[in-house]
Amino acid sequence: MAGMILKEDVEKVRAAADLYDIVSASVTLKPSGTGTYVGLCPFHDEKTPSFSVRPSLGVWHCFGCGLGGDVFGYVEQQENIDFREAVELLADKYHIELHYEAGSGREEHSGSKRTRLLDANEEAQRFFVSQIMSKEALAARKLLGGRNFSQADCERFGCGYAPQGWDNLVRYLAAKGFTQQEMLDAGLARQGQRGVYDYFRGRATWPIRDSTGRTLGFGARKLYDDDTIGAKYINTPDTQLYRKTQVLYGIDLAKSAIVKKRQAVIVEGYTDVMACHLAGIDTAVATCGTAFGAEHAKIVRRLISDDSLGAVQLIGPLNVEGQSLSSRIVFTFDGDAAGQKAALHAFALDSAFLSQTFVAVADGNLDPCDLRLEQGNEAVSSLIEHAKPLYDFVIEAAIARFDTSYTTGQMGAVKAAAPLIAQIRDRSLLDIYTRKATRRIGVDLDIMRREVNAARRQLNVRDDDAYAPKRRFGGAASGSGMGGSGASGGFAGRGERGERGEDPYANPARRKALERRDANEQTYYRIDDAVFICEQQFMATLIQVPRAIDRAWFAQLSLSNFMTSVFRSLFQAVAAAGGLPSDDTPQGLWIHNLTKAGGPLLEQVINELAVMPLPLPPNPRDSSNSTANSSAQNGQNMQNGQAAPVQLRAPSPAEQRYASELLARLLDMGFMRRIGAAKRKMSQLPDGKEKITLLGDITTMETARKDLQTQVYGNVA
Repeated sequence: MAGMILKEDVEKVRAAADLYDIVSASVTLKPSGTGTYVGLCPFHDEKTPSFSVRPSLGVWHCFGCGLGGDVFGYVEQQENIDFREAVELLADKYHIELHYEAGSGREEHSGSKRTRLLDANEEAQRFFVSQIMSKEALAARKLLGGRNFSQADCERFGCGYAPQGWDNLVRYLAAKGFTQQEMLDAGLARQGQRGVYDYFRGRATWPIRDSTGRTLGFGARKLYDDDTIGAKYINTPDTQLYRKTQVLYGIDLAKSAIVKKRQAVIVEGYTDVMACHLAGIDTAVATCGTAFGAEHAKIVRRLISDDSLGAVQLIGPLNVEGQSLSSRIVFTFDGDAAGQKAALHAFALDSAFLSQTFVAVADGNLDPCDLRLEQGNEAVSSLIEHAKPLYDFVIEAAIARFDTSYTTGQMGAVKAAAPLIAQIRDRSLLDIYTRKATRRIGVDLDIMRREVNAARRQLNVRDDDAYAPKRRFGGAASGSGMGGSGASGGFAGRGERGERGEDPYANPARRKALERRDANEQTYYRIDDAVFICEQQFMATLIQVPRAIDRAWFAQLSLSNFMTSVFRSLFQAVAAAGGLPSDDTPQGLWIHNLTKAGGPLLEQVINELAVMPLPLPPNPRDSSNSTANSSAQNGQNMQNGQAAPVQLRAPSPAEQRYASELLARLLDMGFMRRIGAAKRKMSQLPDGKEKITLLGDITTMETARKDLQTQVYGNVA
């Protein structure tokens, strides 16, 4: 076992890692104030963005589930690995050589287990692709060619061939330096009585990748009748990398189009994905050996995100100029019993997702691949464009089984449709579909409502409203005078700060409104007063722009200057971290040291303050433009695998002025409290030397207080 990674190497990785680039690989991030981005949290299911990222500080935080941290913490949560593995994974990504403490028996970085498994999969993919043109792979080429896929098409989608035999891939990977245990852990091999053998043999293969293009596993189709595995398709078994409920084939190819078009097309097979993309449906993905479930829905929704406008949450398909489809998830179920069963399975998904969900069924129940083969690319495009809403598809299929020209047929249709309608959790849609089914069957509305309500009670359906405005904390809107948090959970107001181009500092009333909003939206302390706001804004400024803090004034602060217990503890953590950082301290190291000093009790507080937008005009050094170019900048900073740390940025004049004003308020309140305490004590003393001395102290403090106000605000009357 290797020793600890050298601290300087950890800081090189931290400096090189681009938090925006890493998070946006799986989460659609939208600007929300200067240097801050929001999106749907990847670690819990939510409909309204609560996940905030501050790339310039290297910090993220979710106000919904409370998770947060630095770039290493994000990778730990996302990949389900420990800190050491997160550092090693990012070191591999950014080509930084790691060194370990002496005496560990391992001085240089040889790759984390996860990285080794990824490398094994990449080597296996190269092997499968190299075999597709071999003589033995004729059956695979016939299969693909028979579906009108050219050699160029197969190369585009990574189609390969796993040769027959016992251990062709095992021997190939062994020659590349991989151990048998690594092959087993990657799901590429199995243990038999005669030793380790290939899992994929005599089959056409497709690589299953994540949204960043890393190969996590494979899907493979049967080609020969004597295949000992009877299933037509097999997939990599669940491994550390591959979870069938959390992967979508083609997501690496479709991700950018899904984000841009706000649409995803869910098909049932690898060749269907190929057919859709070749027909111009570049948002197509497929599940891998399992039904589309809640985890898949999370992946898709994080990329599409929810639409919102003001305080009204817009759920469902939207009209977008120049685009035939938008904000839709389209399933290409078959129209047969199996397809209807799959559609029914989708009813278990949440209301907001279902309201955007459509079903496309081709004539003759052809899948997209066969439809393209028989009728061409235009037919595939038309199939997706004319998709039906999921609710309509399922309910109509149930009613169509009955002859509603007869009374008994009508009642049969009611009994079949009512349980389906009852499962619509969204109460805003329940009545509409009850009425539609009533008109379709031709019965009285009361009859259908009675059956639907009875089925709803029997099924214990949870009531929901996908169209209702969502609030981040579920409480009442803040009394900030800014219209409350609305559908976007409070982030709409935050986004306005940077998007309107308004300078809050030039408008004292608006600045105070924004300060009050920050106070109402934090989760670690429930109070709303001027003292708390001042202390909160000061701590946020201290964490985000420590160089804006005047060192001489900061040295005059003590615990007595803070009334809020959490900020008293945070002030102590700053002292434990060494006080104000030097100007050449790396940005990430400052946050790391402070979080370490604060411990687990203050970690969430620090994360929230780090991503909290300050009511100040944009600083060019902290703008979204600099974030967008951060990857290129990191590339320039790295030479021979060495990353230049990103130093604490210099403050803008507005930030310095704001920090001085906040610091002056804290010092002033400290003077005021000490003066008040001294006057109370003096009133209890008899005339004499002690009383005169105390009076002198009061005069000195009042003079210092007035001098402080003069320095900050100018002459004070």
